[in-house]
Amino acid sequence: MTAVSASAQPSETPQTPPTGQTLAKAAAENFPVAPFFLPGAWRDDLMAVYGFARLVDDAGDGDLADPGATAALLGAAQAPPATPSAQSGPPSPAETAFRLSLLDALERDLDRVFESALHPAGAERPLHPLMAGLVPVVDRHALTPEPFRRLIEANRVDQTTSRYATYDDLAGYCTLSADPVGRLVLAIAGFSTPERIALSDAICTALQLAEHLQDVAEDLAAGRIYLPQEDLERFGVTEEDLAAPSANGAVRELIAFETERARTLLDRGAPLVGTVRGRLRLLLAGFTAGGYAALAAVEDAGYDVLARQAKPDKRRLAAKAAAIFAKGR
Repeated sequence: MTAVSASAQPSETPQTPPTGQTLAKAAAENFPVAPFFLPGAWRDDLMAVYGFARLVDDAGDGDLADPGATAALLGAAQAPPATPSAQSGPPSPAETAFRLSLLDALERDLDRVFESALHPAGAERPLHPLMAGLVPVVDRHALTPEPFRRLIEANRVDQTTSRYATYDDLAGYCTLSADPVGRLVLAIAGFSTPERIALSDAICTALQLAEHLQDVAEDLAAGRIYLPQEDLERFGVTEEDLAAPSANGAVRELIAFETERARTLLDRGAPLVGTVRGRLRLLLAGFTAGGYAALAAVEDAGYDVLARQAKPDKRRLAAKAAAIFAKGR
């Protein structure tokens, strides 16, 4: 992962919330967000989209570096709670109200993004620097608001939904939280077609499922479970089992089942790589390989995702990306 180019980092002043920490999180993702081999304009555009997605996720998860400054800048209806949420467990009602207010304010700022792109002379400019960075990207690629709104909505769902009864329910959440990212990548690259979107959705949902498997313990500490309740019941797994310091046999069987389900989705979407050429092909191979590497890490851990977070091996990721690039799937 290369450092973000200077042109991809909005300027900061003491009156604006910090953005550097938000963009720096790209290095911790399972797959390269804007790798060095892409043209500079592509890297900047992808980092602008990543900055938006990370900002929204941080607002929804309570992870903003300076939530008070962000709320003040955006004119959020709720101020940050006087007492911050505890490090573990679900957020307090006051914290939940604040996060929802931030997400509403971010959606209003998103409206300013599209108004500025459509009417650059008379529209009100976006207030947040990471939002302002989206304006030229939206204009250059004629992006639509829907993928961005879905990412905001996914974080609203996180404030009100902490369990998913069925796999279909969880997959529906992924259409909000994950699939829009792949659609934006295809749109920026100029390769968006219905057939490619369908394959991209399969990859992105699989990537989200893989991340859920890596983060079972972390998510439970935040009061959330992204494993279908029907599957917990099928394998005889309780929430107390998921809260244990290590996985018992039933939990391992459950995680193995979910790992294969995510791998099947990746297999379904991987032919997307073969529909494009050049640097985009390499980028999509990297995305897909990141999913396979994350699932392999879960498998290598003996499906015990409670004792420690399973992290992909970078060398394995690179080798898998090369293989996918060569085969086109």
